Amino acid sequence: MFNYYFSSLLLVLIFSSLNFGCGSRLNESSDSELPDTSGLKLEKIKLPPGFKIELFARIENARSMTLGDSSTLFVGNRNGDKVFAVKFDDNFKAGRVYTLASGLNMPNGVAFADGDLYVAEVNRILKFSNIENTLENPEYSVIYDKYPTDKHHGWKFIAFGPDGKLYIPVGAPCNVCEAAEIYSTITRINKDGTGFEIFAKGVRNTVGFDWHPVTNELWFTDNGRDLMGEDIPSDELNHAPIKGMHFGFPYVHQGEILDPEFGKGYSVKNYVKPKQKLGPHVAALGMRFYKGNMFPENYKNRIFIAQRGSWNRTVKIGYRIMMVELVGNEVLYYDVFADGWLDNDLFWGRPVDVQELPDGSLLISDDYSGSIYRVTYKN
Repeated sequence: MFNYYFSSLLLVLIFSSLNFGCGSRLNESSDSELPDTSGLKLEKIKLPPGFKIELFARIENARSMTLGDSSTLFVGNRNGDKVFAVKFDDNFKAGRVYTLASGLNMPNGVAFADGDLYVAEVNRILKFSNIENTLENPEYSVIYDKYPTDKHHGWKFIAFGPDGKLYIPVGAPCNVCEAAEIYSTITRINKDGTGFEIFAKGVRNTVGFDWHPVTNELWFTDNGRDLMGEDIPSDELNHAPIKGMHFGFPYVHQGEILDPEFGKGYSVKNYVKPKQKLGPHVAALGMRFYKGNMFPENYKNRIFIAQRGSWNRTVKIGYRIMMVELVGNEVLYYDVFADGWLDNDLFWGRPVDVQELPDGSLLISDDYSGSIYRVTYKN
């Protein structure tokens, strides 16, 4: 009997070491063990007919997302100091979660190219080489470290453009102010950290951008300033087809309002107007063009925008996924795709980023509840 119990205990210890010896398995699930949905109210989410939302993974402070080549989702965060990788299977069910790095400075932005993961801290860009083959023991190098150290709007969304360059925003170090040339911009560098240049100016704080699948031109969200009232100015959806455009900040807001302090002597005619006003204080963050085939055909090339939600309005607004349809470079349609994270003026989740999976389903990150959701469609 003693030998039986000793053998059983030994098997348990071996099994535990296999499960927890390297990386994190906080999100590993099976048919009998589903991800933890505590605190979530997925039944509150309203979607168009035929669409379904479910929990994909639980990730601490989940923010920006990007895909690898081999069924890996990479996730950054702002309020924490970690970068994560989530493996998923052929049925697009999340499995093992790896903590790739910790102790970082607001590692919000993640981008993937040629087998390497790029991570944006406040003032520097990191490169994790050959990342999908080194998830157990990744190492990184610093390819650029000359960005400002200000944490106010210092977290960064990053992405590679069709030109192969890494695009990196530098937010205003304030609510509204005039600052050095590097601030309130979208910059870009080569993959090796060389070739720094400013691509766009007058951008208060963009935390999401993407390139049109047909024209390869840049579109981005921008957060409007605070303390001008509850209903102005609006967040913006902007279009930057060429280098050197100026989008108004800090002199002009939403393309038509002069700033009461910094707008004196300036004209709204001298700056690029937004293609769509997204709403006041909605915190429009991550955005992606839809390129997949799962959703109905008329969804192709539409823009999905995550709105994290207002913190500075008496009546809250945002906390939803919006959708934009374009005709050429003009907005035909702007409306709600998914909402319900705001429930009777109390929010239980805050959408941050959107990311398409290879099967055409759509992931939504939520840093407030520490979740990533997956939206699918079935006719």
